[in-house]
Amino acid sequence: MFDYQAPEQLLKDKIILVTGAGDGIGKTAALTYAQHGATVILLGRTTKKLEAVYDTIEAKGYPQAAIVPLNLDGASEHDFIELAATLKNEFGHLDGILHNASLLGERTPLETYDAEVFDQVMKVNVLSQFMLNQALMPLLKAAPNASIVFTTSSVGRKARAYWGAYSVSKCATEGMMQLLADELESTSNIRCNAINPGATRTTMRAAAYPAEDPETLPSPEEIMPVYLYLMGADSEGINGKSLDAQAK
Repeated sequence: MFDYQAPEQLLKDKIILVTGAGDGIGKTAALTYAQHGATVILLGRTTKKLEAVYDTIEAKGYPQAAIVPLNLDGASEHDFIELAATLKNEFGHLDGILHNASLLGERTPLETYDAEVFDQVMKVNVLSQFMLNQALMPLLKAAPNASIVFTTSSVGRKARAYWGAYSVSKCATEGMMQLLADELESTSNIRCNAINPGATRTTMRAAAYPAEDPETLPSPEEIMPVYLYLMGADSEGINGKSLDAQAK
């Protein structure tokens, strides 16, 4: 695993938005950020799941979270502009974004891939990230030091047969991260990096590898060190990097 021991109050007074916060790695990251002192904005499509995460944060006495129900598949530019206005009124700035929400799509050859599914995966995994970054950039620039963290994959570093739109979207994610990191490096206080979580015990992994025993995989909790590192002050100066949550 990524070797990092986070200070207890690493994210004290930080405002961090997590997409796909209702389940899996997003849920664990949101709880972990809250545990380390952050006010977490929980963004996801299923209100019931977000409320469960919110309730857990409340029960543990962490800083009060906020819930943003939003389906990234159908979200429009207006939705993101409205979100930015709400967050500006509520918080004034944003210290970080974890782009965690992703769709797997189909595991079929590109030759026979369904065009509607391809479009849906690209909307959630790429277009929504672009629109969210664009809408929230003024809030990120208003923070002393802000961090944008993307979620990549081994099939986003080198495309692999039968991974379809997911692989294409993760290649695009790597490119977006690199481009944004280069653009912001000398013009802002924002750093941009990506995390490859690796094989982790999640619902998406189970859908991709239905025959695999999930108990042989690390839990989302076990891969959190790199998520804390890139969101906290210890990674200031790290920009344009794609890090692995698990050792090779």
